[in-house]
Amino acid sequence: MVAENGLSNIMGRENVIYGDDVPGHYSGDMSFTAQVRPRAVVKPATMEQVQSIVKWANETGTNLIPLSSGPPHFRGDTIPTTEGTAVVDLTRMKKIIRVDRRNRVCMVEPGVTFGELIPALGKEDLAPLITFVPRSNKSVLTSFLEREPFTIPRFHWEAQDPLYCVEVIYGSGEMFRTGSAFGPGTLEEQWAVGRAQVRGMGPSQVDFTRLLQGAQGTMGIVTWASIKCRPLPKIKETYLVTFDKLEKLIDFAYKILWKKLGEELFIVNSLTLSAILNQDSNKIAEMAGNLPPWILVYSIDGSGLMPQEKVDYQKADSLELAQSFGLELKKIAGGAGADDVQKIISRPSTEPYWKLRYRGACHDMLFLTTMDKTPGFVKKMYELAGDSNYPAGDMGIYIQPMAQGTNCHIEFNFMVDPKNIVLEEKVSHIDSEGCEALAHMGAFFSRPYGAWAKFAFGQDAQTVIALRKVKSIFDPNGIMNPGKLCF
Repeated sequence: MVAENGLSNIMGRENVIYGDDVPGHYSGDMSFTAQVRPRAVVKPATMEQVQSIVKWANETGTNLIPLSSGPPHFRGDTIPTTEGTAVVDLTRMKKIIRVDRRNRVCMVEPGVTFGELIPALGKEDLAPLITFVPRSNKSVLTSFLEREPFTIPRFHWEAQDPLYCVEVIYGSGEMFRTGSAFGPGTLEEQWAVGRAQVRGMGPSQVDFTRLLQGAQGTMGIVTWASIKCRPLPKIKETYLVTFDKLEKLIDFAYKILWKKLGEELFIVNSLTLSAILNQDSNKIAEMAGNLPPWILVYSIDGSGLMPQEKVDYQKADSLELAQSFGLELKKIAGGAGADDVQKIISRPSTEPYWKLRYRGACHDMLFLTTMDKTPGFVKKMYELAGDSNYPAGDMGIYIQPMAQGTNCHIEFNFMVDPKNIVLEEKVSHIDSEGCEALAHMGAFFSRPYGAWAKFAFGQDAQTVIALRKVKSIFDPNGIMNPGKLCF
């Protein structure tokens, strides 16, 4: 009780939820992680409050889990692994601290969603690099801290993009700023002389920001981040390129990326495209049946002084390139309109979230590979689904080129009725057994949630040793989200 009183004194009783009053979504999510009720949920509004919470946790031996997005959650990374854990819910921290049009960068707190950031950037003729139809309550900061891919590979140069600098409260309780935000001078003094927080590496030659990416909150709690933006398009043309075989669309995508054409570019199967366009499960099934198996979504936009000229020459080059592959840039395919798709992918998902519309629940399997290897992974996943008697027609697939097309994110969405316990168990089997088969084929689980961690770290003992040493420096008492990754 003394510990609880200390937390209430820091935050005010109205910002702390204890014991049985903790809502169920903090105890479990749509992953196969076992449910554990947190000891408390605390909702800070400032960096100073976060720092006080971390210091309190060190004094009382309380484990902490940071959380920035609203429910539902899907990965298991915000579910406690031990009793007595406190969840630090950062959704009250909603400041858009700064929008710098000249340097195309914004600075946001963890509670800011894409729906809140888009209009704020629009006032400065900027737009965010947005992930694939995110949840309406999804944190922008968390999306990029967890390396979720965005839909414009031309702006993606390396794994850290579009994240620049962060302010973090390490597990030790110390506040630290990475990259050019470190100094010299305060943020306000840097802004006064025209500096922007656009260099992520540093201070010195250490990339502290990279240590926090993909860490699932095991190193500390990030309280703001500076994020790269792009010019707001004045003109936009979007097309659907369809084919029965994935291989031809991949070859076309490689060529588009090599020529540095276009903006949005990704590949989805018919179920995924139908799910983002329709609310009703029957309409999703109907459209999915009318669409070709594979759809490449491709957009060209114009900004700056001569937007129309840019669109015209890129459109001409793209049409010629498509014809050389025997493909067509379509505005409508199988009842799906390209302009409707563009509206959907330019903003967060409406409710219900698109992954939940078809069957009511969804389990994801995601990893990195190269585009030329995706057909083999798709074939293997269909085999695994067949072996487990999972209906392959209920599986969505999303392929997102990254880093100029040098690699790609591939995601399989197993859509299930949450009341169908038998089917849930089949998907659980695919999740636990399938990831081993995929890992042996070369799948790189760069975001190793739950059981995937053993395949990400199990073959590399030296990396595990190094990471544990790093954690012991920044989180000496091991209070930050223990049990995740290799900790």
